[in-house]
Amino acid sequence: MGTSDIMPGISGGTIALITGIYDRLIGAISNIKFRFIKPLLKGDIGGFKTKLLEDIDFEFFIPLGLGIAIAMLLMSGVITFLLNDYAAFTYSFFAGLILASIFILYNQLDAFNIKAIAITVIFTILSYIFIGLNPVQASHTLPVLFISGFIGICAMLLPGVSGSSLLLILGQYEYVINAVHNLSIVEIGVFGVGALGGFMGMSRVIKYLLTNHKVATVAALIGIMLGSMRIPFSKIVGVSLIPLLICIALLIVAMIIVLAIESKSNNKLI
Repeated sequence: MGTSDIMPGISGGTIALITGIYDRLIGAISNIKFRFIKPLLKGDIGGFKTKLLEDIDFEFFIPLGLGIAIAMLLMSGVITFLLNDYAAFTYSFFAGLILASIFILYNQLDAFNIKAIAITVIFTILSYIFIGLNPVQASHTLPVLFISGFIGICAMLLPGVSGSSLLLILGQYEYVINAVHNLSIVEIGVFGVGALGGFMGMSRVIKYLLTNHKVATVAALIGIMLGSMRIPFSKIVGVSLIPLLICIALLIVAMIIVLAIESKSNNKLI
């Protein structure tokens, strides 16, 4: 999940589905009700430990969290090198990952009517315009990093939607990758706190939207990801013929990888 979450287009939620831990992940998150806070405030250490162990599935979260963290630390250096020395090729690969994920999301729809098409078009335009605004892209302040972490982590709960794709949309992807690679504690900490807030707070919102407004929600997500294609394509435009052919080949390879991974899972969104 850590390796997939650091690469735009591959969803950690998809990997969770394929490996059979998705249900436990959602259940473990939903079970955290912070009942351990009350005995802690009362100084009841025994009650605090009991409620803490009841609320948080440490046997699940500790190995999962360590695996994700280690993968991100290892892969951040690789991604940083590729972005610095082979930007067009790297973004071509990212573009393929995102396009394949869009196709996967489309297959999650039970129906694709005029309303869904309209929502997709609207969110595609809004996303495309938003990415071209630059003020958010140029800003890497701590509040922006907090918000980016909050938004990006939500994708982990949505198979087919990549958190890194959302960071690309927010213009924070390269900055966050470099922060992880350079172990910038403050930036990583603020981003992590935002991610924790999104992880806890948005899980119920996402579940509600997918349960009650699935077509509209997925259509909006498809639009956002289509609009985000402005970023990788802007890195590819202008390359000469041979590099362009390599870019196209990498895009196709990336699509095949994502579709091959997804084909191993018959799971659907709620």
